[in-house]
Amino acid sequence: MEAGGESIPRVYTRTGDRGTTGLAGGTRVDKDSDRIRAYGAYDELGAQLGVVLSQLPSELEILRPVLTRLGHELFIAQSELASAGHQPPRHRITAVHVARFEKEIDTFQAGLPPLHTFVVPRGSPTAARLHVCRAVARRAETELLRLHRSEPLPPELLAWANRLSDLLFVLALVANHELGIAEEPPDYSV
Repeated sequence: MEAGGESIPRVYTRTGDRGTTGLAGGTRVDKDSDRIRAYGAYDELGAQLGVVLSQLPSELEILRPVLTRLGHELFIAQSELASAGHQPPRHRITAVHVARFEKEIDTFQAGLPPLHTFVVPRGSPTAARLHVCRAVARRAETELLRLHRSEPLPPELLAWANRLSDLLFVLALVANHELGIAEEPPDYSV
């Protein structure tokens, strides 16, 4: 239990049978509250990233370290979101996380041909899955912003959420580029 420090004595507790769940520190909230919707969307994104990683072809191993770290970083965001009120979070998204995203976006984008249009989210199976991850990240960000309207969140968490979908978009482009698959622009004449 060293890494996260959490202990899960039992998978089911029966405490949520009436539609509430516990936050860090014991506060109970509705399972469909803005806070739970936000960290639930990041949980979904983590599962989608797990699918990408489980099916990552050897030609795209360059993506594995970033995707693996993202999976762990999502737990930091979820931990921060699970802490509300008087309970300070044990883990936080910081400016270091945001700066790392920006550096990775710039580094990966430098190896890509210039983008002059939107792209249809397809191509290789990995790119298509990464576009699904990008879309889930965008939805998670909107859930986060909904929570932010009623309970102000740290600016670093908001910036991280915005850069996350940008990074996933660039990684989808990298996947297609590395596999020699051209991006397809939308056909607005259909």
